[in-house]
Amino acid sequence: MRTVENHDCLRRCLLATALTCSAVSLFPPVAYAADVRKPELVSVRKIWDRAPHNAFTDLIRFQNRWFCVFREGQGHVSPDGKLRIITSTDGDAWTSAALIADPESDLRDAKITRTPDGRLMLGGAGALHQPADAKHQSMVWFSSDGFTWSNAYEIGDPNYWLWRITWHKRVAYSVGYATGDTRGIRLYRSTDGRTFDTHVADLLDDDYPNETAMVFDDDDRCYCLLRRDGKADNAGLLGTSRPPYKQWTWKDLGTKIGGPMMIRLPDNRLIAAVRLYGQARTALCWIDPQAGTLAEALTLPSGGDTSYPGMVFHDGLLWVSYYASHEGKTSIYLATVKIPPAR
Repeated sequence: MRTVENHDCLRRCLLATALTCSAVSLFPPVAYAADVRKPELVSVRKIWDRAPHNAFTDLIRFQNRWFCVFREGQGHVSPDGKLRIITSTDGDAWTSAALIADPESDLRDAKITRTPDGRLMLGGAGALHQPADAKHQSMVWFSSDGFTWSNAYEIGDPNYWLWRITWHKRVAYSVGYATGDTRGIRLYRSTDGRTFDTHVADLLDDDYPNETAMVFDDDDRCYCLLRRDGKADNAGLLGTSRPPYKQWTWKDLGTKIGGPMMIRLPDNRLIAAVRLYGQARTALCWIDPQAGTLAEALTLPSGGDTSYPGMVFHDGLLWVSYYASHEGKTSIYLATVKIPPAR
């Protein structure tokens, strides 16, 4: 039976706090364009390192609080993975809000989003302890305050890893990648967050596509930043589609990436946080969807086992969660970054 350890402190005072919505556009729209000017690192701090291995983060602002989610385990790959949720009012002092465990699997790659009805939705995948009928099963959990979480709902198909869920106009979309004998991705959609139907069964099968980040613009165009791992030098791709998101075009970004996260800034520019290779690092990169390019803009203090960031634009700064082992132990970090204005 799946269990949730809840921390009830502060819950009653939080129930009276108004829900913080996503940032309102601060600037008039500008044309999409890459920007070679360098963002400025304002601050970076280690916010969690209590497990032997702390990794694979995501970040959200909810009810005037920060929530950061990630995996805790004995190692990068180990059978004991759990999903930790920590919270902060100021980004400096962090406490545990909940710990989600599944005795039947290693829980991995926590991702968090807000549902249209104002709840938090946590996603992840269980690497099932063998022998089992499948290798992986994607799951979601729901919370109205970030401290008390529902039981797990299994979503999608077994052996398809729904890596990140993105809501747009009350519909949830997720790209699931195959983890069984086949290698490909499919697009799922859901109107309730609990039942995900296949929307495009064969989205792409070129060179082991897998991890993704999706962004929608004001014209309902969808952009999908995609990692590939079929060959050592496979570059990431940027996919573009319009409603009903059945037909996609893909551009080769020319650079290998890992753990992609991408958001649209208030001025409509696209910025990504990814793992870059050679000397492994977590970096912020400008995405130019018209040219199909990715340009490194700022390397965050990182190295070794690193990446899997979350990003939120709040109060004029970009807040970035990520993990890294450049100081020895894999730990969770939070950076704030000042973004240069568009040209």
